[in-house]
Amino acid sequence: MSNENNVRDSYDLVADEYAKRLYHELQDKAFDRKMLDWLVERVGQSGVICDLGSGPGQIARYLANQGAQVCGIDLSDEMVRHAQRLNPDIAFTQGSMLKLPQVADATFAGVAAFYSIIHIPTPMVISALCEINRILQPGGTLLLTFHIGAQPIFMDEWWGQTVALDFHFFTVEEMKDYLISSGFAILEVMQREPYSEVEAQTKRAYIFARKR
Repeated sequence: MSNENNVRDSYDLVADEYAKRLYHELQDKAFDRKMLDWLVERVGQSGVICDLGSGPGQIARYLANQGAQVCGIDLSDEMVRHAQRLNPDIAFTQGSMLKLPQVADATFAGVAAFYSIIHIPTPMVISALCEINRILQPGGTLLLTFHIGAQPIFMDEWWGQTVALDFHFFTVEEMKDYLISSGFAILEVMQREPYSEVEAQTKRAYIFARKR
């Protein structure tokens, strides 16, 4: 079982390879680009979009290229380092989405959480979503993506590094319930099949939700 320290340490170990392999992943994912375009359209010029669980910054980079005001937060210091190197015009900081004391209430107009809840145990998902709700402005938009499924998968090796990571899967209905319990209204729900050869072969869900 992975905990937050294991998640941080594991991503620190694979950060170099992750940045090399996945920084340009959106080039092969037209559906994901469209979802991010919709987020930018929904937020407009009302404020900053936070890329939460930003990794090396590929999501933040795309959002910024579409004209959005963007920042990024990631648990891994090494991921933050890569994000800063690859995107010197965007501010990235280290932080846990379970608790972000450095972020004031109602700071962001939008949050993009692209697969950033996949290492959070189910009993803690509502805590993470409540923290996202706290940092969003009233009426702010969350774009949440995750893998659809039931049983978690444990990974102990990744790109030649010894890691300790649980990958958690969720059904669409349970995630909708979590979001509603965390103070969100569901706007839109979409699903897609995986792209062959460019990502893990799992079905994906995309939920747009608004802070109530």
